[in-house]
Amino acid sequence: MNEPTSRGPLPAPRDPPSSDLVFTADFSSTTQWVAGRSWAYPGGGPVNPGDDKLDHLVRDADYSRSGVFRATRRADGMWNTGLLTTEGSEEDFTVQAGDVLEARVRLPREIGAWPAIWTWRDGDQEIDVFEYHPDNTDVLEFTNHVKGANRYLHSDAVQPGAWVDLRTEFGARSVVWWLNGTRVFADGRGVGHSWYAYLIVNLSVCAGRYHPRPSRGTTEMSFEVSSLVVRRPRAGGTPQRATAAHGPGAATTEGGSEPQPTGP
Repeated sequence: MNEPTSRGPLPAPRDPPSSDLVFTADFSSTTQWVAGRSWAYPGGGPVNPGDDKLDHLVRDADYSRSGVFRATRRADGMWNTGLLTTEGSEEDFTVQAGDVLEARVRLPREIGAWPAIWTWRDGDQEIDVFEYHPDNTDVLEFTNHVKGANRYLHSDAVQPGAWVDLRTEFGARSVVWWLNGTRVFADGRGVGHSWYAYLIVNLSVCAGRYHPRPSRGTTEMSFEVSSLVVRRPRAGGTPQRATAAHGPGAATTEGGSEPQPTGP
């Protein structure tokens, strides 16, 4: 079947909305990031066994401040782990509805590793930019816990040790995830117009409920975030960052009601 063609000029391409770069991660900055503490963990940490984690959060700069997030085995069976959050920092940066986050990430190789970039505020407001478990070699997990949507994405580009480019659009009506420049999931749920939340980057260690623990011979694991930026589309005038009074929220699990995996 032949489609009719227009004899007139082709329409000009539509330019994407202009945006401002509002956040460039400097993981070494103590004004941008707080290390080794998060109210997503009971009491702010350092442990969270209820979420199937062997984590023992540490503030040691070697575990997070270079952008390489590390975990090392402890004598008590737990793991010292690296976590950074903007919550409680001097800059107090929050991502808000409409923002776009872009990150370049090297995935871990070790079974039991559980890296993630995600958001959190007052016991909720969690959007998972990504989660990964090397026992499911080709699967990235994308989840909107605010409105209840998720996808386990299978991709040949996803493998232990691989570098991946991630993009998440925190739309009020739909959160959209991109992998290596390709749009891979739009949840059609969004976050709502008034949503905002803090950023968390961390490496957790699985305790065995949903994914296997590290093997006995594994004593160290890591993943890397080489860049992370947040852009804010302009809507006429200077963009404004959402701010609000806040305090420690009631801790719940990072995974929420994570389904029993076929992998993740």
